Amino acid sequence: MKDSGYLKILLADDHALFRDGLRHVLSSFNPDIRIVEAADYPDALALANSEKDIHLALVDLAMPGMERFSGLAALCDRLGDIPVVVVSANEDNNDVRRALGCGVAGYIPKALDSEVIRTALGRVLAGETYLPPSMVGWDKETEPVPKVKPPPRLTPRQRDVLGFIAQGYSNKKIATELNLAEGTVKLHVAALLKALGVNNRTEAVFEATVLGLVVSPAPEVSRNNA
Repeated sequence: MKDSGYLKILLADDHALFRDGLRHVLSSFNPDIRIVEAADYPDALALANSEKDIHLALVDLAMPGMERFSGLAALCDRLGDIPVVVVSANEDNNDVRRALGCGVAGYIPKALDSEVIRTALGRVLAGETYLPPSMVGWDKETEPVPKVKPPPRLTPRQRDVLGFIAQGYSNKKIATELNLAEGTVKLHVAALLKALGVNNRTEAVFEATVLGLVVSPAPEVSRNNA
């Protein structure tokens, strides 16, 4: 636990009732606890960018907005050394291992009682890793953790271009929509293909859909933002 000062926690879960319940459990951690809440992966990533003094993130694995492990890996990557803990109704050991591969510091089943949850979070804040009781005896040497790569970080303009590509727009039409030169659009497309690790626009749309990166319908953009 944090001994002095406030404790700021990012709480991300798409169920408001569970956030309310967990907020009550967390209130025993620190008299000056501060909680910022998100209901999906895009909101959680936005808060990870805007809130500079988060001490801990508690995340439901199956949230909207991105494929669950891609979203989790992106959040762990965005928060860096800040511990991220999955709090999930899913206790499948394979999913626990995949979550560990994303970089989480713990995995807490929602079925655990509040006292166990408090103890688990205390261990994480002390620098330890907490695993659910079902993983006791797990040997990471014989069952290695699969590494999960976070999705690429795209610029706002690249996301705009990707959204139009997903709807079948040509480079010329994208250039018109964004008030850009067609050559500039081609550069953005080439950068997107490289970032996604694909060879063509079709593969880019497929990969972006899997990662939850596609913006649909067509994005509303500023024509002055080149």
